[in-house]
Amino acid sequence: MLPEIVVTSRSLSITDAVLIETPFRVESHLSHRKQSSATCSNRNSPRGVSHSLPFRLRKVEGRNFFPPANDFSYSAPPMLDLGYVRQHLDAVETMARDRGVALDLGKFRAIDAERREIIHTTEQKKAERNKASDEIVQLKKAGKDAAPILARMKEVSDEIKRNDERIAALDEQLRDFMLTVPNIPHASVPVGKGAEDNVEVRRWGAPPKFDFAPKPHWEVGERAGILDFESAVKIAGARFAVYKGLGARLERAIANFFLDVHTREHGYTEILPPFLVNTASLTGVGQLPKFAADMFHLEGTDLWLTPTSEVELTSLHRDETLDADSLPIKVCAWTACFRSEAGAAGKDTRGIKRQHQFQKVEMFKFTRPEQSYDELESLVRNAETVLERLGLHYRTTLLCTGDMGFASAKTYDIEVWLPSTGEFMEISSCSNTEAFQARRSGIRFKPKGGKSEFVHTLNGSGLAVGRTWIAIVENYQQADGSILVPEALRPYMGAERIAARG
Repeated sequence: MLPEIVVTSRSLSITDAVLIETPFRVESHLSHRKQSSATCSNRNSPRGVSHSLPFRLRKVEGRNFFPPANDFSYSAPPMLDLGYVRQHLDAVETMARDRGVALDLGKFRAIDAERREIIHTTEQKKAERNKASDEIVQLKKAGKDAAPILARMKEVSDEIKRNDERIAALDEQLRDFMLTVPNIPHASVPVGKGAEDNVEVRRWGAPPKFDFAPKPHWEVGERAGILDFESAVKIAGARFAVYKGLGARLERAIANFFLDVHTREHGYTEILPPFLVNTASLTGVGQLPKFAADMFHLEGTDLWLTPTSEVELTSLHRDETLDADSLPIKVCAWTACFRSEAGAAGKDTRGIKRQHQFQKVEMFKFTRPEQSYDELESLVRNAETVLERLGLHYRTTLLCTGDMGFASAKTYDIEVWLPSTGEFMEISSCSNTEAFQARRSGIRFKPKGGKSEFVHTLNGSGLAVGRTWIAIVENYQQADGSILVPEALRPYMGAERIAARG
C-alpha cells in the first residue's frame, strides 16, 4: 500500500500551488505534436502509428475485494498531484512498475531540482531589488547619486525576467510529465502483470447447450443476410461493417433497451452529446496525450472523433463547482465511438469485435469521495442487470494493476460467453477514477460550510452495443441458421426470430 500524506500549504511554493490547484490548460497545438511509441504494456497501450486517411481524417499516432462498508480508506491521497509525486518518488516508481508503465523519474528529478534552485535564486534577487529600492529612495532624498544602484537593479531585473521565463518553461515540462503519470491503484487491486492475474469475482448463468457446432457471429450474420462486410469495405475500408434489415434493427433495439433500463430503472439521465471532442476534453479524462495514436484527429482542427462518451460526459461539468447535495449525478449516453485500434494490429480481424467505429451506451457518475466505492459496486450491478435480462452467461473480474486503464484506481470487467470460441469476451469495463479525472478537468464540489473538494468520477459500459450484438447472435443461433430474439428485446424488434436466408 502506498503511504498516505497530507500536503499543507507550507510545504509548497506559490508556483507549486499553481501546478496543483489549477486545472491543466492544454493549448490546441498539443493535438499536433508527434506522438512517440508507447512505453507501457497495459491494456490501453497504443502503438506509435501514423498515416493518412481520406476526407482530411488523420490517424495520430469468487474472492471478495470490496472495501468494508464501515472502513473506507484511500491507498493514496484522493488526487495525484505534483507534491505527492515529489515527496514519494519511490512509491510512484513502484506503482508504475506494478502497472507496467515506464516513467522517466530521473528526468523529473533533474527538472524539479533545477526549478527549485532557480526559484531560490530568483527570490534572493527579488529581495535584493526590494532592499535596493529603499536605498534608492534614501539616496535621492539625500541628493546623492543613485545611478550605480539603478544600473545594478537593471541587471537584476533582467536576470529575474530570464529566470521567470526559465521557471515557466520548466513548469510546462513538469505539467507534461504529470500528464503521463497514471492513477494510483486502490489498495484492494491485486498486483499483477496482465489478464492472467485478474481475479474472478462471480459468474451468472451457464453456457447454452447446442446439438450442433456453433458458428462465429460473422458466419451466422452473413448467412442470415444481416451483416455485410463487402459493402463496408467499399464505403470505408477494413474494420467497418454494414448491418442490414433485422440486423440493423437489432443494433438499435439493444441500444434502446439499455437506455430505457438505465434511465427508467437505474436513475440515470440520458444525454445525447456531440461525437466530436476537443483536446481539453480528451486531456481531462486522461486520453491525451498518452493515447493519441489510438484516436482519429480531424486535420487542421482541435477536434477528434470521440473514442468513448466518457469523454463528453466528464466534460459536462469541466471547470465547475457542483453543489454537494446534487451528488451523485448519474448520466448515460449512447454514441458512436471511434478508435484506430493502433495497439491491436492483427487481433480479432474477423467480424465486428474490434472495429474503427462501434456503438456504446456509457454510464457515468459524479460522486463525493466517501460514496464512490459504493457507487462503483452499484455501477457494476447496473451493467450486469442488462446481461441477465438478455439471458447471457457472464463473469465479472477484478483487474490487476498491470491490466487497468491509465486513469483508473479500480476496475471491474464484465465478460460475456461466446460459444464459437468457448471463451469469455469483455463487454463492459467499470472503473472508479477517484479524483484523477476531476483534478485534470477542474470538477469540484462544495459542501455547505466547507471548502471545495474534487469530486470522484466513475464510468462503465452499459453496454458495448456491437459486442452485445455478437453475444446475442452467437448464443441464440439455431441449427437452421436463424437467430432467436431474447424476450427482453422482442418489444423493440417486433419479431421473435431472425430467419436465415434460403
